[in-house]
Amino acid sequence: MPPANQKKGCVAFTAFSFRFAKWLGRTYLLDWLRGKDSALRLCRLAVDAEGANREEKQLLFTSDPVAIMQQDYQNLPIDIQTSKLLDWLVDRRHCNLKWQAQVRTVREKIAVAIQDMPENEEIKQLLSGSYIHYFHCLRIVDILKGTEASTKNIFGRYSSQRMKDWQEIVSLYEKDNTYLVELASLLVRNVSYEIPSFKKQISKCQQLQQEYSRKEEEYQLAASEMRERFYTSCKQYGITGDNVHRELLALVKDLPSQLDDIGAAASGLLEAINLYQACVQFVCDSSTEEVVPLLRHVQARGNTTIYEWRRGVKPTSVERPRTEAVQQVVVKDAIDWGDFGAESTSTVEAVDCGISVEGASEEIDWGISLEFEAQENAAGGIDWGDGSDGAAQIMVLEAGSDAPEGIAQGPDALTILETSETRNQFIDELMELEIFLSQRIVEMSEEADILAMSQFQLAPPILQDQTKGKLEAMMAAIQDLIGRLTSLRMQHLFMILASPRYVDRVTELLHQKLKQADLLLLKKEHMVKKRQDALEEQANLEPKLDVLVQKTKDLQKLIEADISKRYSGRPVNLMGATF
Repeated sequence: MPPANQKKGCVAFTAFSFRFAKWLGRTYLLDWLRGKDSALRLCRLAVDAEGANREEKQLLFTSDPVAIMQQDYQNLPIDIQTSKLLDWLVDRRHCNLKWQAQVRTVREKIAVAIQDMPENEEIKQLLSGSYIHYFHCLRIVDILKGTEASTKNIFGRYSSQRMKDWQEIVSLYEKDNTYLVELASLLVRNVSYEIPSFKKQISKCQQLQQEYSRKEEEYQLAASEMRERFYTSCKQYGITGDNVHRELLALVKDLPSQLDDIGAAASGLLEAINLYQACVQFVCDSSTEEVVPLLRHVQARGNTTIYEWRRGVKPTSVERPRTEAVQQVVVKDAIDWGDFGAESTSTVEAVDCGISVEGASEEIDWGISLEFEAQENAAGGIDWGDGSDGAAQIMVLEAGSDAPEGIAQGPDALTILETSETRNQFIDELMELEIFLSQRIVEMSEEADILAMSQFQLAPPILQDQTKGKLEAMMAAIQDLIGRLTSLRMQHLFMILASPRYVDRVTELLHQKLKQADLLLLKKEHMVKKRQDALEEQANLEPKLDVLVQKTKDLQKLIEADISKRYSGRPVNLMGATF
């Protein structure tokens, strides 16, 4: 075929295509234009096929273009966005705008019809669903045709009210395609709201489970840490923690024996004390001052009482003070009103209440003319007035001076290491001796110069005979005593000894850690319970989601099949539906 004829054939084919599109109607114009490209490509293939023989070209141009166009149109799919399905049905007049009122009427009919149903297992399964739609009604009608067969007359109609009710429901559904728009509404609701809601709830349950698991680990770790702190504190106090209060009191009972052991251990410091004394006397030109007197006393006599340290002799008897706090009982002085004008037989202590008191006669001017004489006390009364006897003298007695000779009472009955003042002095003297020894070790470690050698040529033998090893052994013994006295456990024992209430505070502090650990464990158990609840909720939601997804897929297939029938079997795809 000449090229001019080929061009004319293409133009004629295109003109025919537009006339055919006009014949199909304005509604199908857009769908057909998509298929027009196939016919044009067919023409271009015939024109550009230089290698094709005449028979093939003739076959291409002699084929019926209408048949080719119809075949391509039938295979053209209809893609509909699921979220716009309702608008699509209304725009193409498959249903009217008042479909919701019609659906409401149908639902009322269904609610009345299901009240009277025959005993059938399949009907029970259909009615047990959450929502009964058009296709369920068709199935119910098919079942009723079998159960209500006896009510069928010769004209093919049923006299049963059940059948009439459901047939009426089906007819209402089919009027204005109400069933189609209802299914589309149900599909859109499931896709846009129901399924995302279930997924969101399941995701929230999973998130809560992870959060609760994390909190379980945190609470368990915090509880273990709190118990570890409790046992660490008990270890510092030197107790097991089974009965804190009793164990602390038991430690205090053993404290005197421990202090006596420390005092006995100080007996090995004589050489170090003598070395320090000799060095001081050598450096200070034979100074007679005695160094570390308290340490020297403990080294010689041990952990003695304060009485023996002050007086130099052992007491014949020791009366230790009570550890319990004694409440002072205040006794109010009795007021002897007596008989006015009579002589008082008891000692009357005058109280200055802002009333003038005359010192010579001990008269109290009450503004009454009556007078009485106050007899002076044999031991000497207290003169509060302005008399000529002179100013009152106040005598301060030394604490413990009224105790009998040889008896240690009050603070003097305590040992040196029990009393905080003497114990601190003892520790200070130990540190003083330690610093001296450490300095001597440093001096002996350095290279000896001529000046140092010349200075110690005249030193006492005790200074010249010392070696670095001996000094280090002495300092190790001193450091051991300081460590035993200043340890954290010993400090707590001293505080307990000074204040019995400190035991209650320590007990409460340690028990508070246990209470916190128990509270954290309770929180952990609460998190375990909440995590189990979230897991159970997820287990209940997942089957519901699976059923809803399956029902939604069935609805999608039913809607696609119904729309496809209305467009001569063209494939229909509902887009944007994610499950």
